Amino acid sequence: LKGPSLSQLSALAGRTDVFFLGIAPDPFRGAMFNARKKIMKEKGAAPTDLEEEVAKALFDIEVSPSSDIKADIRDIYISSAQELEVKNRLALVVHVPFRVWKTVRKIQGRLIRELEKKFNKKHVVFVANRTILDKNFRRKGLQVRPRSRTLTSVHESMLEDVVGPTEIFGKRTRIGVDGSKLMKIILDPKDKDKENVEAKLATFSAVYKKLTNKEAVFVFPEA
Repeated sequence: LKGPSLSQLSALAGRTDVFFLGIAPDPFRGAMFNARKKIMKEKGAAPTDLEEEVAKALFDIEVSPSSDIKADIRDIYISSAQELEVKNRLALVVHVPFRVWKTVRKIQGRLIRELEKKFNKKHVVFVANRTILDKNFRRKGLQVRPRSRTLTSVHESMLEDVVGPTEIFGKRTRIGVDGSKLMKIILDPKDKDKENVEAKLATFSAVYKKLTNKEAVFVFPEA
């Protein structure tokens, strides 16, 4: 018997109703294959197990009939994810390409809430990928360094990412006798009782320290 040609196999590969060797398709593997579309790694690097879990969670929300953010999540994918231990609990830090950050920002509160349900109440933080240009930017063919690409500006933006969707109300910097700096970030008091934000203040500090190596404490203004 003559087997199918390469072109016939290629045509069959696009069909979901085809069974090879009598083995039924695995729905979990199919879901993971679709979830992989929610990860965009640099230079085709393989995703970690954690990143695949986050991608699968995003895909589940996207295909859920009851989700009110499914249309926005279609446009969202991640570039990396990592866990960070904060006071005997784990925080999940999810990095997304800057081009999709506007969409993430739009639904940030609801997206965090949905992911925290799926990840056993871990604190979830979203951060956009941003490129810092150092003072040698002219070597890269640029005449002017955009302010948004300076170290200071990128770190300020990360600060807003980490606490999102909570707004920053004010900032103060305390300089110690040894020259060390400690930033005090005051958050909008109207968000104090929302989304369990007050319980996340230590997480904000730990994540910002991990991303920037800068010390910051997050507080709400005293009544």
